[in-house]
Amino acid sequence: MWACVAGVATARGEHSACAPVEITPGGPPTRERVRAYAPIFDLCAKEGESRLAIRRMNVDGTPLILTVDPQSLQTSLERAACWRCEETNDAAQAETRYLKALHPPQDPTRPPALVNAGLIHGAGDGAFVTGDLCPSRKPLDRAFFEELAAQGPRTPVMLAVSGGWIARHGADFAWLRDKARSGALDIAWANHSYSHPYVRRLPDGRNYFLRPGVDVDREIFETEKLIIAEGETPSVFFRFPGLVADAALLENVRSRHLVALGADSWLALGLRPRPGSIVLVHPNGNEPVGIRLFLRLMQTGVMPLPLRPINEAP
Repeated sequence: MWACVAGVATARGEHSACAPVEITPGGPPTRERVRAYAPIFDLCAKEGESRLAIRRMNVDGTPLILTVDPQSLQTSLERAACWRCEETNDAAQAETRYLKALHPPQDPTRPPALVNAGLIHGAGDGAFVTGDLCPSRKPLDRAFFEELAAQGPRTPVMLAVSGGWIARHGADFAWLRDKARSGALDIAWANHSYSHPYVRRLPDGRNYFLRPGVDVDREIFETEKLIIAEGETPSVFFRFPGLVADAALLENVRSRHLVALGADSWLALGLRPRPGSIVLVHPNGNEPVGIRLFLRLMQTGVMPLPLRPINEAP
């Protein structure tokens, strides 16, 4: 019965074979709804449009692809049958904005960093507000999101969400979805791994994703599948747990066509934002000091404005 109900919801507007994909959250477990999930890299075309497809899957019986606009970086779930796709590679797409974001030029003045791996500062003025939702037993800090929504309709925010947080916080996730559906917020869903591996007091070089035995693909794909099963679309951004990664991990994530994202203004660490800053807070209840600092910066006019979508950062 659930498969039947979910399938109808997925095919909303079924008078058109290529109607927009709308996935209804809930129902049976994710593993039963999202099947045959695999990374790909295809160039796809439809009626004069072109996209890059980075995942294929079957959701509630419907073959879908996760596509990326190679210039805007906007992702969308599309019906596979509606696109003509052929395999491509990074070299063939090297001049697109998306591939330039994936493979930025190396800065010879900045040695490879173990901490704060990936893009840490955005282009232009304003600020890029990001929140990490690591696994937590505490409730969502809704005051943070209410302050964002008070800035005006569709205020952008990127949420780096862990699968473990979604699994425990269904009501909070639904509340965030409602904020996006109402137009109060424009939420980009980034991947923050599924389990967010961490052992207290272990040094960074042997912690987080650098712990032996971490299955990086599983951490990435299980989170993406859960985001999709909950009715949302994963973005192209990935934030490492603890912002910790080595060169091999960076390359691994890039091979899955995800843009690694750090931050140059982790507020709880006292890093003050400046124009173009990627601002980091944890609205999962675990870092109230960062939330208080964010609210103070907004209310005193110190936060660089405007607040901008993360897709504009690379």
